[in-house]
Amino acid sequence: MSGRNSLSSLAKPFDSRTEWVTFFLLAAFVIIFPILSQMGMISSFQVGVWGKYLCYAVLAMSLNILWGYTGLLCLGQCLFFALGGYAFGMYLMLMIGEDPVYKTALPDFMDFQGYKELPWHWKPFYNPFFAVFAVVAVPGVVAFIFGALAFRSRIKGVYFSILTQALTYAATLLFFRNEFTFGGNNGFTDFKFIFGADIREESTTLALFVASGILLLVVYWGLAWLLKTKFGKVQRAIRDSENRVRFSGYSSTHYKVFIFVLSAIIAGLAGALYVPQAGIINPEEMKPSKGLDIVVWVAVGGRGTKFGPVIGAILISLLKSWSTRAFPEYWLIILGLVFVFVVLFMPDGIVGLFEKAKAYLRARKGGESDSGSSNIPVEAK
Repeated sequence: MSGRNSLSSLAKPFDSRTEWVTFFLLAAFVIIFPILSQMGMISSFQVGVWGKYLCYAVLAMSLNILWGYTGLLCLGQCLFFALGGYAFGMYLMLMIGEDPVYKTALPDFMDFQGYKELPWHWKPFYNPFFAVFAVVAVPGVVAFIFGALAFRSRIKGVYFSILTQALTYAATLLFFRNEFTFGGNNGFTDFKFIFGADIREESTTLALFVASGILLLVVYWGLAWLLKTKFGKVQRAIRDSENRVRFSGYSSTHYKVFIFVLSAIIAGLAGALYVPQAGIINPEEMKPSKGLDIVVWVAVGGRGTKFGPVIGAILISLLKSWSTRAFPEYWLIILGLVFVFVVLFMPDGIVGLFEKAKAYLRARKGGESDSGSSNIPVEAK
């Protein structure tokens, strides 16, 4: 019976018509946007920009799994995003080919440092399948080790947030150092080929956009399915009252470690698709300030909602794109004001605002209906 229920929830992960409509609108966007590009209505540059926005949306959803549905505010989600990007970036760097100046196939920064041979830990990344495996494994292993140590020590709340930020800061300092063979300040860039295709071709840009859209839809569907299972119910119970969950006989530590690893893997996959579209990955992507940006995306869209993080990530990215051109010196001030406004006046985010508006309209409609019925005259006997 439990297997049949799981299959039923997988086939019908959404409970309302609104959620189904939202999912199909996302799917339509992923399909129609490349078609419009092929028709010449949208430039290849815009396709690349929106492909990055979709990766940001997946990254925001990965934090929402932790913060919105498990009550764990992670300020280091950008670290897992960057680790996935670096893992795939190593493969992309090896596909550049021989440098015309140095006459070697080594990455440029290794030539600058006097390397004569590729380091041993780089060699497996010639294989694209190993690179994809590393995109999943590296963030997952880091999250497992850190999560197991933190959750077994019963670290939670603000202490967990501070520790994740400290981990991110330490990793940033390590990646800024050239001797770790990750490019130092400059990181990885100047990519040319991905799976044998020219990364600068319009067809490759479209393929990366579609891949980002498919990842978004799969994560969106998977999250909706997970929330309908027994695991998802325990997950939300941990958010509401972890002590009660433990007293009920469940190991909250195991649940939290699994969710933490899952969210890290999703963030790593988003980072891997982001890197070839952005054309660069460097330690700036894992700075603690980036982790705070992700928190703002989720808060603006609606923490603990399926579609909220997608809205928040895209809207804040659009706002940043506009404001950094119009008011480049005031972007951080604008972002701070938006966050303060949301916390004070829209604690449930944009999606929560819509839900409150719908509830208000239903209540008002019901009130008018009751009032109308009370005005019907009663015939005298």
